[in-house]
Amino acid sequence: MYHIKFSEKIRNAAPGLRVLAIEAAVENPPTPDSLWLDIEKENETIRNNCPLESVNKRPAIAATRAAYKKLGKEPNRYRPSAEALCRRAVNGKGLYRLTTLIDFINLLSMKTGHSIGGFDADKIVGEVLTLDSGHHEEKFHAIGRGLLNIENLPVYRDAIGGIGTPTSDEERTKLTPETSHLLMLINVYDKTEDIEALRKLTLDLFQTHCNPRSINTSITSI
Repeated sequence: MYHIKFSEKIRNAAPGLRVLAIEAAVENPPTPDSLWLDIEKENETIRNNCPLESVNKRPAIAATRAAYKKLGKEPNRYRPSAEALCRRAVNGKGLYRLTTLIDFINLLSMKTGHSIGGFDADKIVGEVLTLDSGHHEEKFHAIGRGLLNIENLPVYRDAIGGIGTPTSDEERTKLTPETSHLLMLINVYDKTEDIEALRKLTLDLFQTHCNPRSINTSITSI
């Protein structure tokens, strides 16, 4: 498993943060109908039970937004990915059907409210990941978004540079149909969350939809 370190800025902004890491051998084919059906059901559940004005008040989303504010980032301009997904559901926009791993992570993120990083572990350089605050003019090519201003966003860095934020992950380590080694990082900013229940839910859904092999999990706390 990767060793995760936290900068002093992150420690001060999110003293209750825990990171649930899951690493596994995987395949990443087109999303099967069974997974897509679960996503559509979750979309409908959110749309019917979560008014737009209450999306950012879900505990996991609210805790992530609070960390953004403490770091000096405006969460209404740079929404955490879980919030953006849930807002799409409430607005009836749905999701794009992509690949199994990406859509599984989106499903889990909508269910839990946690922003989740999904990385092709074979493209990560080194065995240490540091969670820090983004720097001014730091280059970060967000997936499908181009250059993203990550100043004051929480950002994971490997030996080369940034690979993921709660708003978007980086092109360099993104999941593709060729991905065979997954690293998933679930950022639990809500200190009241039952992380063992979260781990069980995650593994149950992971095994149901992704047929993973050689699964390893770890929890790193500040």
